[in-house]
Amino acid sequence: MQQVDHDLVQAAAHVARTRCRGDNHTMAAAARARDGRIVTAVNAYHFTGGPCAELVLIGAAASQGVYELDTIVAVGDRDRGVVPPCGRCRQVLLDYFPALKVIVREGDGVRTALISDLLPAGYVWADHQLDAE
Repeated sequence: MQQVDHDLVQAAAHVARTRCRGDNHTMAAAARARDGRIVTAVNAYHFTGGPCAELVLIGAAASQGVYELDTIVAVGDRDRGVVPPCGRCRQVLLDYFPALKVIVREGDGVRTALISDLLPAGYVWADHQLDAE
């Protein structure tokens, strides 16, 4: 069992409470970079399928020069607490950060799991790319 980064959960919960407004922004995500920085983001809901908070976070992190993430968590607005990543996010997170730790709800508490454990037998995009020689 991995140690839970409670500061990260609190950071995501703070963003969910203070930045999520109405139907357009209903989820917040926070991730700890390998250098210790915390990056946050909110989803951009749209009826055409806007990106989840975890995916927005990947772009926000890159815009801040963060390309290596250690741990991520998503928290719902209206005090919904920790929410696990959807299937699409699990696949993208696995492709970008194969050693990423994800904080998920378990019973009345939370736990940390490896992204690869949340997407068993997942498609590994890098394994199917042609070598550029």
